[in-house]
Amino acid sequence: MTTTMTAFAYSLPGLLAQAQAFQPPPIADYMRILPELVLSVFGMLVMIVDPLLDEENSHQSLGTIALIGTLAALGSTFWMAQYPGTAFSNMVRVEGFSVFFHFLVIAIAAVVILSSYEYLAVQRIRAGEYYGLILFGTVGMCLMSSAIELVLIFIALEISSISTYVLAGFRRRDAASSESSLKYFLLGSFATAFFLYGVALMFGATGSTNIDAISQALHSGDAPVPVLAYVATALMFVGLGFKVASAPFHVWTPDVYEGAPAPIVALMSTGPKAAAFAVLLRVMFEANAPGRFWLIWASAALTMTLGNLCALVQDNIKRLLAYSSIAHAGYLLVAFAAMPAAQPELGASAAMFYTAAYAAMNVGAFAVVSHFANAGEKYVTLEDYAGLGRKSPVLAATFTFFLMSLIGIPITGGFFAKFYVLSAALKSNLVGLAIILVLNSAVGAYYYLRIIVMMYMREQRGEVPVTPVPVAAGLAIAVCVLLTLYLGVLPGRVLDYAAYSARQLMSDTVAPTASAGSLAAER
Repeated sequence: MTTTMTAFAYSLPGLLAQAQAFQPPPIADYMRILPELVLSVFGMLVMIVDPLLDEENSHQSLGTIALIGTLAALGSTFWMAQYPGTAFSNMVRVEGFSVFFHFLVIAIAAVVILSSYEYLAVQRIRAGEYYGLILFGTVGMCLMSSAIELVLIFIALEISSISTYVLAGFRRRDAASSESSLKYFLLGSFATAFFLYGVALMFGATGSTNIDAISQALHSGDAPVPVLAYVATALMFVGLGFKVASAPFHVWTPDVYEGAPAPIVALMSTGPKAAAFAVLLRVMFEANAPGRFWLIWASAALTMTLGNLCALVQDNIKRLLAYSSIAHAGYLLVAFAAMPAAQPELGASAAMFYTAAYAAMNVGAFAVVSHFANAGEKYVTLEDYAGLGRKSPVLAATFTFFLMSLIGIPITGGFFAKFYVLSAALKSNLVGLAIILVLNSAVGAYYYLRIIVMMYMREQRGEVPVTPVPVAAGLAIAVCVLLTLYLGVLPGRVLDYAAYSARQLMSDTVAPTASAGSLAAER
């Protein structure tokens, strides 16, 4: 006892000295994670308010709180942009790149919440945990886009993943939904292990898990790149390839998409993918990871081809759009392979624009599917859509518009998304990959047009009810239509900002003292 007291007495001055030496992070650091803080506060608020409300009438109240949280987070993103630089001991970086993806994933979450108002009531799903998990998952997605420390990226990835694992199984009365959640969790855990093992090997090869330090260690001096770094790059690509559903790590996608709630599929197919692509851009380009070119080239070609060929034989609309999502991941990976020496930011900016355009049209498509599916998601086969053009002309027209954008028809965001990716590939002399992209786009047009033909040129079989579109779901669909149209008619502003953000990503550092005005002037 005396020895213990003596040791405590000796250690107490040291502890006091450490406490006095501790300096809390400056306010600017907290401003650089302001959207994450706002989303976390509203997520906790939803969970606190949920038990106080009647379960039958809580959907709109909790949904409104969650929607206000996402809108507040969007506003705080603009405020965050006024504080460019690094935060929390060089673990987080705020620049145009991270602001772009913050805005994108939060906007996706807002539209998904809007489209869920009616869905939760029809499916009799408790709203509190649902909206809370969407907000907490969005926190992880946002943090993935701004983290420049691989360990922090892993933590953010897990925050996002655990939320989506649970959300995928939210239709508890349906065995397919529970199966999709279990498959997603098991395969996702393996993929996460690959990514974490790659981080460990990268630390062994470079002595750091900071992206800037890794880049300097791998490409400074005349020393050859360690073989361990190539293995680390491959393992991290496996982990992130699972998240973006690139082949051959795509096998979970159709089963999970088929069983998960339709609005959650809209979130899963866009938000986590956008965040994972942001991480890929940082790891592959900013960290200058070795051996990335042929890895990405092969995955892009395989992903496009397998996604489109498998989609040709699908009769379930959710499985068809799942394979479509795989194919579009392949198109996007073409931009990752496109890195011309004269304009290294070209491929990155094309990838960023494609991510935004795909998010707008795919969330809109799943919003239509979510409304049409009705209670228990009974109506999700292609035959169910027969005659929709006559029963509900507006709903069929909006769905057709999203499908035309997925094909890449002019005046839609999908057209310019594919055009810029194809242009980047040709400027990088990736003629073979560009030809594969064009051929796959032609194949993809077939199964999209098949849905349109079913809606307008086939007679209805059996009675499939089409209820009026509620205000919230109609607003979500209208937002997606306007954004898809805007990106197809006036893509210049978004593409310019994506190019500006890509140039920042390719630069070595972001000046922490730069103001928003000076950044705008540089643009």
